[in-house]
Amino acid sequence: MLTLGIETSCDDTSVALLENNKNLRCFLVASQLKDHETFGGVVPELASRKHLENLIPLLSQLLDECEIKNPPREIHLIAVTDGPGLMGSLLIGTTAAKALAQAWEVPLIAVNHLEGHIFSNYLAHDDLLPPFITLIISGGHTELILVRSFGDYKLLGATRDDAVGEAFDKVARLLGLGYPGGPMIEKMARGGDPFAIPLPVPMADSPSIEFSFSGLKTAVLWALKRNPNLRVEDVCASFQRAAIEALLRKVDLAVKITGISKVAISGGVAANSWLREKIEGKSWHAYLPPIELCTDNAAMIAAAGYNAYKRGERSPLSFVPDPSKSLA
Repeated sequence: MLTLGIETSCDDTSVALLENNKNLRCFLVASQLKDHETFGGVVPELASRKHLENLIPLLSQLLDECEIKNPPREIHLIAVTDGPGLMGSLLIGTTAAKALAQAWEVPLIAVNHLEGHIFSNYLAHDDLLPPFITLIISGGHTELILVRSFGDYKLLGATRDDAVGEAFDKVARLLGLGYPGGPMIEKMARGGDPFAIPLPVPMADSPSIEFSFSGLKTAVLWALKRNPNLRVEDVCASFQRAAIEALLRKVDLAVKITGISKVAISGGVAANSWLREKIEGKSWHAYLPPIELCTDNAAMIAAAGYNAYKRGERSPLSFVPDPSKSLA
């Protein structure tokens, strides 16, 4: 059974073909980083226009590379992200998916983008089965979720303010490093001392599973104001240490509270090398997707859609994307 996945929740256009539950035939991503870097972040109207330009040519390339000659006969399911995300971007993907589902007479599954991130690890690890904890960390999300079973999720905790990836972007902007901030800070941090600046670990003493990164961002700002001659490498390394420690402390707490020691980490920040290094010594078992599946991609959407289809879910053509859609 072949599932076509479509992902357009933010600024990456992506399509994928998945055979059954885990055999990824092909997936493609058209990045918009060059289009948005001048503005220091994603411009929603520009993002939706670029999706409109990219989606159909990308889909044609996918079908060619996978040697799909007769899509109505060879593709059996379409899965598309319907939220959360930017409304204009979501509309491009969902409208295309609805048109294809109607034209090809195949069922359609609307997929929560966050559930997609959970399935990026499912694609990569045969032994990852519920129950487990998942930490979703990206430019727009910082959530700890208990996966009781696929389709049954409980929110354990989320950020009060900035997502961790957003904090990386904002600190990079303070330092004049450009966009996206995460890879730039990680690169500069390799030459810095992570303990050079005594930045606070957010929510370190809180007994609840929640995050906050706005105060850490402000602490970086004041450190720079007090001493404009700080080495950029040291600022990046110290910020990265504090942000990652904040994440891992709350994972420790979630493992202690739930008694579940399997933790799947996904989202763009899951590609961070400092994070990947620091989880090595943890008592819990971490699952991480390959780097290419950390950021937004249609492979994870296809996997989540196929699983939902096997659970008996179907989506009507009348569904409306929800930019604020929650998972649990």
